[in-house]
Amino acid sequence: MFRVGIIGCGTIFDLNVLGYLNHPNAKITCLCNRTIEKAKDKIKKFNLDKDISVYSDYREMLDNEDIDIVEILLPHHLHAEATLYAAELGIKGISVQKPMAMNLEEADKMIDRCKAFGSILSIYENFVFAPHIMKAKELIDQDYIGGLSSIRIKTAMGASGGWDVPASANKWRLDPKQVGGSEKGSPVLFDNGWHAFNLGWWFFGEPIEKVFAWADNYKGIDAPAFVMWRCKDNKNKKHIIPQYGNLEFSLMPEMKIPSKYYPTDEFIEIVGSRGLMRINQGTSIGNKMTESEIFAPIVIYRDGKVETYRDFELDWKAGFIGATHHFIEVVKGNKKPILSGEQAKYVLKFCLAAIKSAETGKEVYMDK
Repeated sequence: MFRVGIIGCGTIFDLNVLGYLNHPNAKITCLCNRTIEKAKDKIKKFNLDKDISVYSDYREMLDNEDIDIVEILLPHHLHAEATLYAAELGIKGISVQKPMAMNLEEADKMIDRCKAFGSILSIYENFVFAPHIMKAKELIDQDYIGGLSSIRIKTAMGASGGWDVPASANKWRLDPKQVGGSEKGSPVLFDNGWHAFNLGWWFFGEPIEKVFAWADNYKGIDAPAFVMWRCKDNKNKKHIIPQYGNLEFSLMPEMKIPSKYYPTDEFIEIVGSRGLMRINQGTSIGNKMTESEIFAPIVIYRDGKVETYRDFELDWKAGFIGATHHFIEVVKGNKKPILSGEQAKYVLKFCLAAIKSAETGKEVYMDK
């Protein structure tokens, strides 16, 4: 039975905790939050063991508790610091929220420290475990729509309809030194945008040659924003045409998106050499939109016919549960991290290249 400690009891805790509840191989034994009362509230809300230890300082928790797994749910600027401390104590499995780190130097330190002390480093990524996205990847890997030529991921950010997150809880995201990214801070491209960067790279499965991006600023948020990239030509795997991707981050300040979670949703279009796939919804899947024929979770146009795929669990939490269950198997030695330290560093580099391009107005080559 793995003993689990969780650092950070904010809003996202409510999803990250689900995969550990009633798991036969893991048990939460301690929580840490700057405000202890919030941690105690989570114990009540999720009916956790009343004997769970609660701390306000993660160092004190890690020093005093004998744990096998730690979940780090802290603001971005604390990811590296907490990971390095946990690794030195020899904690077997370290799961860190996105983005991995504030910069590539921090990422390298995290990777090296975990290797030196025998810790497994995994960057948490729930989207790739969403059932309909897993099915889409399966179809792509089976060459169902042919060789991929382009991917477009649109993230639509509404104003209301989801969690009522207190402004105080998001205050750190408006501080460039805590959120990271550009000099002015990048709460969209460097935070919410991480999932899109990772999905685009994951679907193609190819290294990136160059990136170009444009980002505006709306009330302190780096959006609307557009990111374009070109994959490298693969000498060992010939593509019918060059591969390009596009990420779009749109603000909808008057839009209500009904959601159990954040008032945000994602739409993905993937073009192959003999078919087109549309993946509808992510964060808000399961709402009224999902019931429409137009917005089936997966729609494929191939060979003159339209196919739809609907038989999935239609709740964003499924991806979180799947991600946690996978990580437990990783710590058991049965699987590899879905996003290892090295892989997450590449996604981080992708993010930072887009932010640099938006700042300079120039293409950024990933190898330079």
